[in-house]
This record gives sequence, C-alpha cells and structure tokens, in this order.
Amino acid sequence: MSPTPPAAGRVVFGVHPIEELILARPREVSVLYIAEGTRSPDIDRVIRLARDRAVATEYRSRQLVADLARAPAHQGLVAITGAYRYAAVDEMFAAAEGAGEQPLLLLLDGITDPHNFGALVRSAEVLGAHGVVIASRHAAPVNGTVVKASAGATERMRIAEVSNLLRAIDALRARGVRVLGAAATGDAPAVDIVDLEGPVALVIGAEGQGMREAVARRCDGLFHIPQRGVIASLNASVAGAIALYEAARQRRKPGRV
Repeated sequence: MSPTPPAAGRVVFGVHPIEELILARPREVSVLYIAEGTRSPDIDRVIRLARDRAVATEYRSRQLVADLARAPAHQGLVAITGAYRYAAVDEMFAAAEGAGEQPLLLLLDGITDPHNFGALVRSAEVLGAHGVVIASRHAAPVNGTVVKASAGATERMRIAEVSNLLRAIDALRARGVRVLGAAATGDAPAVDIVDLEGPVALVIGAEGQGMREAVARRCDGLFHIPQRGVIASLNASVAGAIALYEAARQRRKPGRV
C-alpha cells in the first residue's frame, strides 16, 4: 500500500528545501522518501544529514515520489513533516533585540501566488528581516511549492499568520514601528530616500493590484521603486527584494561588507 502524507502534515520536496528543513526541524520530519535510482552528491549529502539527525529514510518508486510532490521539481526527494509552525510577532521583536538591531518586518497583503510568496520569504531571510507577516485569508499557505520557491528559507524565517492585517498594522504602530507601503505610482517618495533605519515594517501588495486601499491608508507612509522601462510594474517578489535590500543597505554598519 502506498504511503500518503498525514492529513495535518506537509510535503516538502527538493534538495535545498529538505536540507534546510532537516537542519532547522529534524524532529518534525516523519520520513524522507528517496526516489529509487536517484543519485547525486547533493542527494547523498541530504541522506547523510537525515541519518545523522535520526530522520527515517526510505527508498520508493520514482512515480510515488512524484505523486507525493505533485510537482516536477522534486529532484528525487520528498519529506513528510508536521504542519507548519507559525511564529508570534513577539518572537520577531525578540530576535531583533537579541541581534542588537532595530526590527525589520515584511508584511504581505494578498500574496496568493506560492512562487511569489516563497521568493519574498527567501529575500527576507537573505537580507536580514526578522519576520514575515501574512493574513490567514487571501494568502498562500506555507506548502511544498512555497518551501521550494524559498529554497528552504521558510524553515528558518519567522512567519506569523494574523487574522486581520489592519489590526496587526495598528499593533505594530503602537509598538513604535513605522509601517511603509510599496506604492505602484511615483507619487510617493523613492525607496532610496525614505528612512528605513529605525523599526520598520514594509508592506508589499499583490501583483497587479498592489495593497488594498484600507491597508495603504493605515500605513505611516508610502514609497515607490523608480522605473525607466515601459512595463506597468515590477513583480511583487522583485519589488519586495529591492525594498528589503535598500533597508539592509541603510542599516549596514560602517566597515561591514
């Protein structure tokens, strides 16, 4: 009888996502399935890591691995793990304080495309954000596609799921965080002249629609990313990466590369 993932669990696929999952949360991995006949130095490294961390490994048919992944980019590896553990916003503040840094958060408004979501989480992790906040509705869940698109960054980045993004923004502002939203037009100041050094939350809206009007009104200010081309707007994940990079650039301490 073919194994199937538990109803409350997740399927994570791909070499780098599974490697990050095992490094970050080995006790939550039920089993690692390896497609029969699949060999490479990267796969062998992940198998060794799994066995070192006491994660069960089983060889299965390539068809079964593909069926579990439900995606062509599984690279011959599928891990079954528990439901994603969302973080609390307080954990993000604690992480910033522990690092001696001002909080830098990324808020996503209506990002439903899992590839955009994953790419944004990856940029947040790479560029030093302390957390990502999403709404429980009108947002992509942290599923295997998101994990793959993030290259496993979802297993290291603190992601909070809130019931109401507007109330979350109010709570952040009450704690001294300036909430700044990415605008689609040039009416707002350019991102490189906006002060991003203090406690800041950057809001990125859905591709094509941008932030909801109610969210934009809740922000302390807006910014835009200057463009020279004729295409209407940047991909949401690219816009988020640019804004995060500018925040990281402004926060870089003298003498650090």
